[in-house]
Amino acid sequence: YIYTEVNNGVYRAGFATQQRPYEHAVTRLFDALDKIETRLARRRYLLGVYPVEADWRLFCTLVRFDCVYYSHFKCNLQRIADYPHMQGYLQDLYQIPGIAATVDFDHIKKHYFITHDEINPTGIVPLGPRLDLMRPHGRARLHDA
Repeated sequence: YIYTEVNNGVYRAGFATQQRPYEHAVTRLFDALDKIETRLARRRYLLGVYPVEADWRLFCTLVRFDCVYYSHFKCNLQRIADYPHMQGYLQDLYQIPGIAATVDFDHIKKHYFITHDEINPTGIVPLGPRLDLMRPHGRARLHDA
């Protein structure tokens, strides 16, 4: 499952203590993100026209990516916002009724930036980025290809 490479990849990169393992983890992570971006160019969700468990597992990582993993875990080759299809996919899932209410960006940032002393010894929690996942995404036009 490609979502597993993403979900595990952010942690392999974030907790790496040597340069080579970090670079290997980041390379594998972004290879997986590139594959997902290609898939999402022709499919609304990972496996078709309806979200399934794989979509929700990936969502949990993607919704945290730009606000935490990009900077805190040094997964900073690109943001999810830089992938047009994946950004729209993230917004699409986020806008499903009831989902946005389960996401608290302030809590997410505080959890990661405060609890990982070895990564962020000062405990400073960044104010940004400002994320707007409620913008129109246009993904409903896609169908299973």
